[in-house]
Amino acid sequence: MRVIRGLVGAVLLVALTACGGSKFRTYNGPEVTRVIVNKGEREMHLLHHGRVLRSFDIHLGFAPEGHKQFEGDGKTPEGEYIIDRRNPNSSFHLSIGISYPNEMDVARAAGAGLSPGGDIFIHGAPQTVRSHRPDWTEGCIAVTDKEMEIIYAMVNDGTPITINP
Repeated sequence: MRVIRGLVGAVLLVALTACGGSKFRTYNGPEVTRVIVNKGEREMHLLHHGRVLRSFDIHLGFAPEGHKQFEGDGKTPEGEYIIDRRNPNSSFHLSIGISYPNEMDVARAAGAGLSPGGDIFIHGAPQTVRSHRPDWTEGCIAVTDKEMEIIYAMVNDGTPITINP
């Protein structure tokens, strides 16, 4: 009887796992060689050597115009960066880090006697922002949770990201 219960339990566990629900997806397509963000159009594109693989609508910092200058300004950085880390336990569903600030960002903020800030990510949405009002982040790039699952699977650490005005 125990053997039968054990088998039934194992089958149910496999069945539940097969139903999905995991935020971790797999991706077996072409490598994403660059991420392009166009802030003005509120779009992000994942590219493989110039060919767009996927595109996403995005939300930005609450003060979207212009390049991030210092901590707390609500702006999303502009320029050339690298995807440099990932957080599978983010309070924003999933997140991948952007290498802001670079040396130029640090020097610019220091010249003004300010901190450049940091912790800029591409991420999903927290429970409190499910309405997805436009441009609600502190300077990050936000997408839906389902889109973030796709991006998290497709984009590797070390991928260049260009953030255009």
